[in-house]
Amino acid sequence: MRQAIHDLVESIGLRAESFETCEAFLNWQRTDGPLCLVLDIRLPQMSGLDLQRRLTETGLQVPIIFITAHGDIPMSVRALKSGAVEFLSKPFRDQDLLDAIQQALRRDGDSRKQQADLRDLQGRYHALTAREREVMTLVVSGMLNKQIAAAIGASEATVKVHRGHVMHKMQAGSVVELVRMADKLKLSSNAGFSD
Repeated sequence: MRQAIHDLVESIGLRAESFETCEAFLNWQRTDGPLCLVLDIRLPQMSGLDLQRRLTETGLQVPIIFITAHGDIPMSVRALKSGAVEFLSKPFRDQDLLDAIQQALRRDGDSRKQQADLRDLQGRYHALTAREREVMTLVVSGMLNKQIAAAIGASEATVKVHRGHVMHKMQAGSVVELVRMADKLKLSSNAGFSD
């Protein structure tokens, strides 16, 4: 079955890796591109569901497509609630598996892009000075330049300069865009001042 799936995946131009055990997969060096795992429920040493749980515990996010000849509804619900992309019962159509693989690869590609975008955003935020971070927090909380100046003990002109630096360094075209960035960074909107 493992070789048949391997050959099927490669027949549509995708790269495939096969593993005899869960441990072999866990010791494998991940590639840079999108990937997914086609995983049988019943495996020697560790079940597919146990591997899914272990991946989740270690923070490895890999879209999983489960296949089984011994599945039941509670098992499929458990797998899907834990993040599996699909749960296919043997025998299944080749096209159903290929469709699930394409969906999983898209999901992993989207997730990788979101993670890369967040890392980029975090890098821009960390490039701000401490004062610029403070001003950013106050700007996204809705404060006006005059209010920010009073809160940080600076002139309004100085606040305008810091605000300009924040907008430039964060690559924000508007305050609304800066607020969205702050939300993605999970910055508190009321940090840095009191009522």
